This record gives sequence, C-alpha cells and structure tokens, in this order.
Amino acid sequence: MEKYYYYIMSVHIIFVVSWMAGLFYSVRLFIYHTEANDRPEVERNILQKEYEKIEHKLWHIITTPAMALTVLAGVGMVCIRPYLLTTPWFHVKLGFVAALLVYHFICQNIMKQLKLGKFKHSSFKLRLWNEVATILLVAIVFTVVLKSAVDWVYGLIGLIVFAVVIMMAVKWYKHYRKKHNC
Repeated sequence: MEKYYYYIMSVHIIFVVSWMAGLFYSVRLFIYHTEANDRPEVERNILQKEYEKIEHKLWHIITTPAMALTVLAGVGMVCIRPYLLTTPWFHVKLGFVAALLVYHFICQNIMKQLKLGKFKHSSFKLRLWNEVATILLVAIVFTVVLKSAVDWVYGLIGLIVFAVVIMMAVKWYKHYRKKHNC
C-alpha cells in the first residue's frame, strides 16, 4: 500500500490547488456581486442574476467537489502512513485545514445570503475575507514543507506579520480605488 502514497499525495495536491482556486474566485465573485448594488436597477438585476449563476456553478462543480476530494485524499494518505498522526507539525496542519474547512462553509453561507438578496458584508470586508484563505494557504504550505524545522514561535510571528502586511495591502488598495475612482 505504501507504493500508492505518492499517487494519492499527487491527487491531494491537485485538488488542493483546485479547491483554493475555487475559494479565491468565489469570494472575488461575492465582491463583484455586492458591488453590483451600486449600479442602476436594470444593470444591477442582470449582473446579480449572472453572478448567482456563476457562483452556483463554481461552488457546486469545482469548489466543493475539490474540497471533498482533497479531504478524501488526505485521509487516504493518513491511512497509509498513520504515524503522521503522532507528529506535532501534522496536528498544526490539521488545525489550519480545519480552519480552511470552516472558511469554506462560511463562504457557502455568504453565497446563500447573496442569492437571497442579503448583503451583510461590504465589498471591502469581502476583500479582507478573501485574504483569510491566502493566509491559511501560506500557513499550511509552510507547515508541511518545513515540518519541525521551524521554531513554532517564529513561525507564528511570521504568519502574523504576513497577515498584517496582507491586510494593510487591502486597506491601501481601498484608498487607491477611492482616490482614482476605480
């Protein structure tokens, strides 16, 4: 069974990439969907119906299936190498993956709200929300690649600094858009 580990890992990586692409694009669509509220009524109605259709297809054809296959391949890898469950770095990775799963289902809830015409988040808040997936992706990749080679205190500090830089960039972009009427 060990010989299949790398095949399963390859499948896992492929579907992680697909899942992340779906999450990134979905939240970007939520932003556009929300910003369509600023359009004249006829244009707004057309745009919002189109965004609902695109969001639905992306979510149900790519994002959620990719998430499920990512998790299944991950479980398969653990079944072949159960000792992974005894390593501290793997517990950290599982914590970040759990956070990413929560993020996924919160995004699903946002999509459902938008479909019902409930716009609870501004486009700026959604831009910040979009960066949460980036932060989790960076955390997971660094955890998997560096494993126990990094002091967790420095790793956490680095992740916090990265998150602050990302959030500052989003705020700067908001200021830039206002200044240039983008």
